[in-house]
Amino acid sequence: MDIQEEHIIPNVVSQYNLDEEQEKKEIVRKYRALLRALRPKIKKGDKELLRTAFEMATNAHKTMRRKTGEPYIFHPISVAMICVDEIGLGVRSTICALLHDTVEDTDITLEDIKDEFGNEIAKIVDGLTKISSVMDTNSSQQAENFKKILLTLTDDPRVILIKLADRLHNMRTLDAMKQEKQLKISSETIWVYAPLAHRMGLYNMKTELEDLSMKYLEADTYKEIAKKLAETKRERTKYINEFVRPLKDKLTSEGFQFEIYGRPKSIHSIWNKIKKKGVSFEEVYDLFAIRILLDSPVEKEKEECWKVYSLITDEYLPSPERLRDWLSNPKSNGYEALHTTVMGPQGKWVEVQIRTKRMNEIAEKGLAAHFKYKEGSQNEDRFDKWFIQIREALGSQDEAGIDFLQDFKTSFLAEEIYVYTPKGEVKMLPTNSSALDFAFYIHTAIGSKCIGAKVNHKLVPISHKLRSGDQIEIITSNKQKPSEDWLNSVVTAKAKNSIKDALREEKKTIAEEGKYTIQRKLEGIGAVYNTYNIDQVMNYYKLHSHLDLLYRIATKNIDLKELKLFQVLGDKIEAPKPLVLPVEHPQDPTLLKQIPKKDSELIIFGESSDQIKYTLAKCCNPIPGDDVFGFVSTGKGLIIHRTTCPNATQLLANYGHRVVKTKWAKNKEISFLTGLSIIGMDDVGVVNKITNIISGELKINIAALTIESQEGLFKGTIKVFVHDKDELEELVDRIKSLNGIQQVNRFDTATV
Repeated sequence: MDIQEEHIIPNVVSQYNLDEEQEKKEIVRKYRALLRALRPKIKKGDKELLRTAFEMATNAHKTMRRKTGEPYIFHPISVAMICVDEIGLGVRSTICALLHDTVEDTDITLEDIKDEFGNEIAKIVDGLTKISSVMDTNSSQQAENFKKILLTLTDDPRVILIKLADRLHNMRTLDAMKQEKQLKISSETIWVYAPLAHRMGLYNMKTELEDLSMKYLEADTYKEIAKKLAETKRERTKYINEFVRPLKDKLTSEGFQFEIYGRPKSIHSIWNKIKKKGVSFEEVYDLFAIRILLDSPVEKEKEECWKVYSLITDEYLPSPERLRDWLSNPKSNGYEALHTTVMGPQGKWVEVQIRTKRMNEIAEKGLAAHFKYKEGSQNEDRFDKWFIQIREALGSQDEAGIDFLQDFKTSFLAEEIYVYTPKGEVKMLPTNSSALDFAFYIHTAIGSKCIGAKVNHKLVPISHKLRSGDQIEIITSNKQKPSEDWLNSVVTAKAKNSIKDALREEKKTIAEEGKYTIQRKLEGIGAVYNTYNIDQVMNYYKLHSHLDLLYRIATKNIDLKELKLFQVLGDKIEAPKPLVLPVEHPQDPTLLKQIPKKDSELIIFGESSDQIKYTLAKCCNPIPGDDVFGFVSTGKGLIIHRTTCPNATQLLANYGHRVVKTKWAKNKEISFLTGLSIIGMDDVGVVNKITNIISGELKINIAALTIESQEGLFKGTIKVFVHDKDELEELVDRIKSLNGIQQVNRFDTATV
């Protein structure tokens, strides 16, 4: 029952320096360690299959090396080890993990694997090969393939679990990659893989993926928080010991079998708290959580968890708003636990998590453990329901690529709320779901006729956002039908797809009128109504489908006056050449200073170190010294974004092929607009002191300044022209040193 503070700083890739003989020994050593980890799950004949898979992978990859310099076979073995050790998968999954890159990267075919290991393993390896090809292609194709992957997920979730293990090992060895690759892979990870790990119930993996992504996307912040965590470790351990001492005595005297330890919060979750609450590291109260693991029989789990809760709250005062009961209502990924926050010694809030060993295994090994404990149970549980919902969502085939990925994230990877029907049945929905989402969740027909709802017996509109614990009654009308603006009120894929289907049907009905109109007009100029001619008209008006064209004609958005400009050649028509008008770009006076002069170019280097024309993104306003990447935008050329830009993750994850490696040239002649927000104690002359530092001491030009004072506090925003990041950091440090200044933060949005 020792207190253990778990290690949180992710792996760093060490320099590889083994010779050929040492390599062979290391490969054998890693393989034997894998067999040892698998020993409890190995049945008769499994050893031979594992040996065959290992030899096949070793031979297939024998000439290949990773970026770290090590033999490629290290990677599949490491992935297999993560599958066994950290997820709890068995022999079949281990074989698939060993072979997961063979079809994509070597001469081995899917047929070879099928002949050697059978259909089941070949199918999983095929699923893994498809995923790998997804993430290197353009976004629309990516989304289509992503749909296929998710279909395999509902057939065999092991595909996703092995892929998550593959991604985790790649993230652990990402130091060896170039920066642009690090940014792309980290963004993909935080965008899709970390939420997917969370949804699969793999909390430890989700946490590590988030931390490792942050290590590359927010490098400075990551290092700073990691350093502060290391500095406060001794103090934290001392406090944990003080906190748990009376709890251990109580639990022991009551006869509980248990483990208790302190666990630091992840760097990523601490950073989220700092951003969300606008506080400093020192002000984040719950830097760690206390975890109590009970050794309880299944039939007594709930009772004993609540008993322990009662003992804790006898010792320390709980915060009623911070009780999370996932015993009565487990999450749809199977997570069960009791969380409470109590007031510990020295007036500090401490989070306590109470779970049994079975619950802990499900929390750490997610889906794999879930199926283990499900064996023998006939009940359809929440995991199964989740798979069914994914299948339903995948039924929509004409979703645009990025929309699909976004919908998938908000519908299936988001945190959840639980709500009740009028009869008291519990339904799980993603956070931010509306009454309309709930209506479609119950049934498409109910959603389509929904005119409002009663939430906790109070009448609300369809757009009303639901909260956990709400009881909802849907009000319908036969006269109601879905409209375009409904799409702004829903987040679930089911609701969105149902609304789009209904709108499409209505559009088709209206478009029939448009078809009749264009037929008449074409006959009027001596042409016929056929696919070729409709294509000509559609392209002329720059539309994407016949349906869109006919609908716009029917709704009088297009009057077809231009048809008389078309040439009629037999039964075909030819569109006139479009007139190209010169486009004027109005100058933004506030940004004039950031445009480089002819002889003082701010050179951005790509792979070929060429000078490239570029613009600076207005969403994040990069300045020299910032970590940046170039993004090739359609029609706008190269746009420079900060790696910490609010839009960076999505751009890098979905359009990685458009990212260009960039770096700043040294230049002190050009100024860049940026902004700072300042919070502090209101004091006579505080504005004068701030402006004196900016203009007087540092000779920095001020573009705008606003200060608001309220009840002894002031909030201010300052827009300044600086030459580079160093100058900005010096300015921030100088302002922070003034008495009464609480916070100084750089703007991270387009509000500058």
